[in-house]
Amino acid sequence: MARITLSFSGWLAALVFLVGSGLSAMAQDPPLAQDLEALKQDVLTLNRELLILEEELLYPASSQIEVYLSVDVGDYFALDGVRLMINGQMVGSELYTEQQVQALHRGGVQRLYRGNLPGGTHEVSAFFTGLGPQGQDYKRAASIEIEKHQAPVVLELRIVDSSARLQPVFEIKQWPL
Repeated sequence: MARITLSFSGWLAALVFLVGSGLSAMAQDPPLAQDLEALKQDVLTLNRELLILEEELLYPASSQIEVYLSVDVGDYFALDGVRLMINGQMVGSELYTEQQVQALHRGGVQRLYRGNLPGGTHEVSAFFTGLGPQGQDYKRAASIEIEKHQAPVVLELRIVDSSARLQPVFEIKQWPL
């Protein structure tokens, strides 16, 4: 006999489904339909609060680190991929489609990594690959040394065109919180 297990959020999703299907079945009884709609809203609110609580437990502020990627202009560099390393260990990588690159050029920002980091000094490195100014393969790196304290750390990997040097600039910026 197969045994099926669900997490608490899985149970909530199943309850939302059952309430939703019950709404359509009970549409001819307005008071019951209103009660079911109110129950559905309560379940959705509970699910949202549960997800927030789950994130706070998984990524407490005292050890949280988040890394985002942004691109400004992009005339001198066509992004293909990014690898992210913390203290010499790869924690994230991304290969980009044309649509993703266009979204970044339109002002989009992508979260590359969210995790936990103990207090102390840490080195964060990013390796960018793509096509450079004359259509040639281009590989560059940027790194920053951060000091992790009790507050969360938010870093932004930035690719910016330098019209003075006619080439891209790769930098990592730490956002103050």
